[in-house]
Amino acid sequence: MATWDLSNTKHHILICNGSSCNRVGAEELTQAIRKEISERELDDLIHTTRTRCNGRCQDKCVVIHYPKGTWYRDLKPEDAPLLIHSLCTDEDYTEKISHSYDGQRFERSSVVITGVPKEKEKVNKASKKF
Repeated sequence: MATWDLSNTKHHILICNGSSCNRVGAEELTQAIRKEISERELDDLIHTTRTRCNGRCQDKCVVIHYPKGTWYRDLKPEDAPLLIHSLCTDEDYTEKISHSYDGQRFERSSVVITGVPKEKEKVNKASKKF
């Protein structure tokens, strides 16, 4: 396994490759983003990681940009140049934003469907009989 030198990294892009995203072209999106980074010779500044499901299947294909904490939805391979350009110019690719962090709180765009709440029924394991 390779160990990357990430000391110059300014941007980290997490690209969902969960089953829902994969069915609509996540692999092609991953390759397009990586190709755009390489063609612009930005490999030292932008690091990508292919993930599994990020829990936003209705927004497929999902890409998350850190350190800003911006979530992008419905990305296609043809969006790769605009996404990478937005990172280089420190602008947001606003047409595809699903969620963003404004330094105070997480904001949802008006087109986002509210997902399943994280709170699940709590089970007291100590009282559970096996």
